[in-house]
Amino acid sequence: MPMTRILQHWTWIVPVAAWLLILTSKGVTVSPFVLAGALILTVLAAVHHAEVVAHRVGEPFGTFLLAVAVTIIELGLILTLMSAASEGGATLARDTVFAAVMIILNGLLGICILVGAIKHREQTFQQTGVSASLAALCALTVLTLVLPNFTVTNPGPSYSSAQLGFVAVVSFLLYATFVGVQTVRHRDYFLPPRAVTLDEDMHADPPTNGQAFLSAALLVACLGGVVLLAKTLAYPIEKWVVAAGAPLAVVGVIIAALVLLPESIAAIRAALANRLQTSLNLGLGSALATIGLTIPGVATLSLFAHMPIALGLNPKGIVLLFLTLIVSTLSLATGRTTILQGAMHLVILGVYLFTTVVP
Repeated sequence: MPMTRILQHWTWIVPVAAWLLILTSKGVTVSPFVLAGALILTVLAAVHHAEVVAHRVGEPFGTFLLAVAVTIIELGLILTLMSAASEGGATLARDTVFAAVMIILNGLLGICILVGAIKHREQTFQQTGVSASLAALCALTVLTLVLPNFTVTNPGPSYSSAQLGFVAVVSFLLYATFVGVQTVRHRDYFLPPRAVTLDEDMHADPPTNGQAFLSAALLVACLGGVVLLAKTLAYPIEKWVVAAGAPLAVVGVIIAALVLLPESIAAIRAALANRLQTSLNLGLGSALATIGLTIPGVATLSLFAHMPIALGLNPKGIVLLFLTLIVSTLSLATGRTTILQGAMHLVILGVYLFTTVVP
């Protein structure tokens, strides 16, 4: 096949090659650097297909579909690792969800706000929708990651079976309510400001239904490849972390960051294109989906498989979570962002990463 044709069709060649590599790695030792290279290419292909689907279905459906797709596959990975884990399985869901929330709210949003402000000086968004997202996120994070430390039926950081089932149901119902508000009842709250939508440079002919369905299928294939490649990389990453003398919690942070790469790149590209509303929809929607879908899923596994699960954060984690929620609420309270808001979020991310390595 000529090189020009390969470049033209790389977005479907990459996921096929990634899955072949995943199947090959089960019987043959594959270099971690090859796996990492395949992971990066698969992420780039996933971003391309996500943008095709988003362009066809429009906002906020496009960002919603990408966030939910990544979260469902991430949930499958967590459930698989929990089922196979002997030690550390009880806290795996908590650590992964907390890492994802911190990376999204501080890393993803921080970078998007910073690079967007550097290029466009100041960016605007619909404060109504963002405030609704943050309110739902505050409720979900506190109910699932903080409250278990303060209930008395079971000693923290675990819920009793009845409490776990109740919190799982209300978490899912709250997330489902948010989705209904975002996509149907108050969809206009989550659309870019009118001044941005009137920019003719942003409009292009949408893809056909056939192209959109093909990209949707390839997006799922790419996301599955990203998660499985990240899972394959987990063992060599763990070896490197142990060799460096860092805590094993660093492994969860790295894996969470790898799984979130497709969303992160899509959000950063949107911010650079002066579509900060899309970046915020993607980041906040992903954080909500991570809790609203992952916690009910792992709670169901825990209840039916009688597996222990610890959800409550330690005091350091609670402080960093509260700081993140407060700063996010304040920095997104005006409908406008500058480099200051982006810098604040990135500083908190730096503190979280540093204290994870040096607790």
